[in-house]
Amino acid sequence: MAKKLSKALRGKRRWIGCNCTGFNSRKEVENFLSDLPVKLYDFENDKCIIVVQLEQYEHVKQKLSSEPIISVTSSGKIRLVRERMHFSRKPRKR
Repeated sequence: MAKKLSKALRGKRRWIGCNCTGFNSRKEVENFLSDLPVKLYDFENDKCIIVVQLEQYEHVKQKLSSEPIISVTSSGKIRLVRERMHFSRKPRKR
């Protein structure tokens, strides 16, 4: 059995909080973002949180500088992005 990678050796990522205008559903946002190397993490009330690998961060940030999705905040910790974007707290599944 292979050893689990330590936290330092795992891939780094950035969480980006964005304002989304003109989208009615999560599926529409996913379709719009399909050409970028990102994953839609949360979507509510015309706001979304996406996750991107650290190596792709600058490229994605540049692409998200115009309508209909505009980057507002980013961090290496999703908790900070959720606080800044005023997302409702999701209950933990145990």
